[in-house]
Amino acid sequence: MTSKGRVTIREVAERAGVSMATVSRVLSGNHPVPASTRARVLRAARDLDYVANAHARALVGGGRKMVAVVLRQVTSPFYAQVAEGVEAEAAARGWLCLVGTTGGDPGRELEFVQLMREEGAGLVILVGGVVEDDAYRERVAHYAQALASSGARLVLCGRPAPDPDIPALVVEFDNEAGARAITGHLLSAGHRRIVFLGGLPGNTALDARVAGYRAALAEHGLGPEAAHVVDCGLGRAAGHRAMTELLKAGGDLGPGDTATPDGDALDTATPGTATPDAGPARFTAVFAGDDMVAAGALRAIADAGLSVPQDISVVGYNDIPLAEDFNPPLTTVRTPAEELGRAAVRIALRDPEHAAGAHHLLGTHIVVRDSVQPPPPGA
Repeated sequence: MTSKGRVTIREVAERAGVSMATVSRVLSGNHPVPASTRARVLRAARDLDYVANAHARALVGGGRKMVAVVLRQVTSPFYAQVAEGVEAEAAARGWLCLVGTTGGDPGRELEFVQLMREEGAGLVILVGGVVEDDAYRERVAHYAQALASSGARLVLCGRPAPDPDIPALVVEFDNEAGARAITGHLLSAGHRRIVFLGGLPGNTALDARVAGYRAALAEHGLGPEAAHVVDCGLGRAAGHRAMTELLKAGGDLGPGDTATPDGDALDTATPGTATPDAGPARFTAVFAGDDMVAAGALRAIADAGLSVPQDISVVGYNDIPLAEDFNPPLTTVRTPAEELGRAAVRIALRDPEHAAGAHHLLGTHIVVRDSVQPPPPGA
């Protein structure tokens, strides 16, 4: 990929040693061209990272303005709400919205971004927390540069940019502040043994929530040994499995910091064995990494013959639409999921000259319902 901007058809023709008309015939696929010539042109286009000018094609073919939103999955209420916000804001501005899912596969994400680049999407929005390793940083830098060279913009929605210098707009919410507030709510109710259920080391969103949880414990005078993080990943099944394991262990928490339950948790949690150190302190509250983890935890607690909040208090994160219909209705952190999607489109289209490299942080707040009360006497 060149660094001087969009590669032109003239450069492809010069690299292949043919006329611009021949390049046009090869790329359109509408005219017969000798196989050797076709191979030479395609190799030149690939080497130069050439993308056909979708805006020019639109003048001829009546193309439409497009925004693409790329999600891990659409069955998650949080992702669905973000996509709904993107679609609503795009429609209000006369843009079409395309939705793609990756299942967490970086290869599928790359293919979708490249397709949208070739089809002339003006915005490509990547949604959700990720494991921010070297491969991710390299991949996102490539996305941003490649889209910018073809006149498009990359928006990172709910995840930070790995490098502030890449041409990408970031729109996210304050995961750490929300986690600090909801943990503080449990502490204010009298809880001191609080489990964080749903860690996924390296995931940007969950790491921020764990950081907020630890910060709240410290603010209330509790030492690092008071933090107990269960790395089970996200999803209802993961929450149910991890909560079941904790209850089987008698709910005892020793000085250990992190436990990893048996089984494969949704979203690539690390398998292991939950063997909390023996100790006298039984946990009295659970901070679930998201509302679906909380749903699984509630089910496991009920299956064990215990009650929420009489025996154990439970809080979640995201405030999905079903959270108020849980039994009991769930106290949780409301994240601006739909507004996150709307803001991603609105900010990128409102000020395209200054959107790239900008960072916008949305707030969160607690929704108090019926899943928290003071710990049982003598707990």
